[in-house]
Amino acid sequence: MTFQEQIAQGIPTALPPKPEYGKAVSHAPKRKDILQTDEKKLAVRNALRYFPAAWHEELASEFLEELNNYGRIYMYRFRPKYAMYARPISEYPAKSKQAAAIMLMIQNNLDPAIAQHPHELITYGGNGAVFQNWAQYLLTMQYLSDMTDEQTLHVYSGHPMGLFPSSKEAPRLVVTNGMMIPNYSKPDDWERYNALGVTQYGQMTAGSYMYIGPQGIVHGTTITVMNAFRKQLPENESPHGKIFLTSGLGGMSGAQPKAGNIVECITVCAEVNPAAAHKRHEQGWVDLLIEDMPELINRVNQAVKQQEVISIAYIGNVVDVWEAFWDAHIQVSVGSDQTSLHNPWAGGYYPAGFSFEESNKLLTEQPEVFKEVVQRSLIRQVDAINKHVSRGTYFFDYGNAFLLESSRAGAEVMAADNINFRYPSYVQDILGPMCFDYGFGPFRWVCTSGLASDLHETDTIAMEVLEALLASAYPEIEQQLQDNIQWIRQAEANQLVVGSQARILYADALGRIRIAKAFNKAIRDGQLTAPVVLGRDHHDVSGTDSPYRETSNIYDGSQFTADMAIHNVIGDSFRGATWVSIHNGGGVGWGEVINGGFGMVLDGSAEADRKLESMLFYDVNNGIARRSWARNKEARQAIEMELNRTSSLKVTLANEVDDHILNHIFQ
Repeated sequence: MTFQEQIAQGIPTALPPKPEYGKAVSHAPKRKDILQTDEKKLAVRNALRYFPAAWHEELASEFLEELNNYGRIYMYRFRPKYAMYARPISEYPAKSKQAAAIMLMIQNNLDPAIAQHPHELITYGGNGAVFQNWAQYLLTMQYLSDMTDEQTLHVYSGHPMGLFPSSKEAPRLVVTNGMMIPNYSKPDDWERYNALGVTQYGQMTAGSYMYIGPQGIVHGTTITVMNAFRKQLPENESPHGKIFLTSGLGGMSGAQPKAGNIVECITVCAEVNPAAAHKRHEQGWVDLLIEDMPELINRVNQAVKQQEVISIAYIGNVVDVWEAFWDAHIQVSVGSDQTSLHNPWAGGYYPAGFSFEESNKLLTEQPEVFKEVVQRSLIRQVDAINKHVSRGTYFFDYGNAFLLESSRAGAEVMAADNINFRYPSYVQDILGPMCFDYGFGPFRWVCTSGLASDLHETDTIAMEVLEALLASAYPEIEQQLQDNIQWIRQAEANQLVVGSQARILYADALGRIRIAKAFNKAIRDGQLTAPVVLGRDHHDVSGTDSPYRETSNIYDGSQFTADMAIHNVIGDSFRGATWVSIHNGGGVGWGEVINGGFGMVLDGSAEADRKLESMLFYDVNNGIARRSWARNKEARQAIEMELNRTSSLKVTLANEVDDHILNHIFQ
């Protein structure tokens, strides 16, 4: 059968042979054995409903074996034999060009060059799933191949519920992930209901089909680390010869060394999984691998002396690095952590004193002991970080729940008021006031032709738009525009593409609309050879409500509400998005966040022009209005600029209260 025929077939008509367990790729760790016997029966029953009754006897024991061995039913037997990667849009069997673009994006998320655990359909973050199992993938692709522009596919946590009649104006796809009843949104609830096959953790851009490989986080990390050095160093002093110490090379965190090179500092990134470290080295995202601590110390001292720009992966635990650097009197200028502490008990963080293999064994065989040693490790790590901070290190939480889990472990991370953390979230200190409040966030696009020449053309278009905007920008956003012009000018040379021909930059609503319109015109004029998919990270101005990350610089109490993310997705859906998604749990942990995203296909049409202007305007300004209402002064300035520009926009503005009035009545 051809690739197109296999896609259109969906669930195969003949039972495929049972495959051998693939050993050439990284596999997800075994999940917690949390189900009782009756629940395991239900999990197998749930899995079998995808298949004809004649196959049930053979598959039942196989699925139970998977459940017992891996903690989940992945249905390995049904993993397609064709290569998994983003093909040019013209190669997908589809009645709708929009549906073909979605298929391209799904396959990009599952490309082994991108996906962290491709055979388990996990893109990044240890548990960020595109689907729960391979039957869901097969059915979704089949539905998309049959979809018309007057149907919408509804996907419930990976399960394609079906194609429903809609209209050309409606989204082609609506995705939800992990939308639990609130009282059933604790970490063990994810373990239980995911094992039952009824929900999943979509992370942010995994379950919404908008992941573009590490490049997506390279840009945000570059902007963050660049500004962290600006906060730490005297004005006009460069990061040359200065150390950025962090951890994590799997999934999104793998972008850190590349970002450090762009910032032009010395990056030391610890990673306990040798396979992840070697993968990033082979991909060119990290310059040097070191496994021996004395060798690491000598090499770092050499880099400092020679003011090198270099990224070093230490294959080992970051706790040991923090402690060894303190003993060796190595000055760390900027420090952070990007292990997956939103998922601390299932492989998101590995404890000091145990090898990668020992940790995985402990995780599955003695989960309570594993939790104890993780918490002891966090206490050690924080103790070492506190020492470095006393010597001048600027440490920030990178939104991975590091400070949250460290506080729960009893580590010394609380401020004097015992309410706030002693270290800021990078959103509180950097991205919130400098970017999100002004409307700047991670705008991204994918050239569906698969041609590097098309991506080059879009880079040029985007750079010209940003340069024109800079010429008339108000002072408070000039730095953001300059940083992104520098980024896009260097993007091709930095070889950021993994998988699809994709790019990302930070832009406000005006910038996103002008760039998108220029792309659409270029498609219409034949300057670009195929449609362009627009999207963004959920980690943005409006997309996510997360009190310990995206909305951590909201101080009116509403940081614990999720109205903004819900309105964002609903509002985008009827303003022209090709698909929308809403998730529980992305980025900082299950039950800790609600986040939404979109995808939009530009095809050169006048209709696309109309939709992009309406949707992108709302997608950004929804968040600015909320941030302004929370009394964020940067957002107030941004929304007032937009009110002056757009006569049809009317929002409720906050009236400030003089402190002496409140102080007087509370005397």
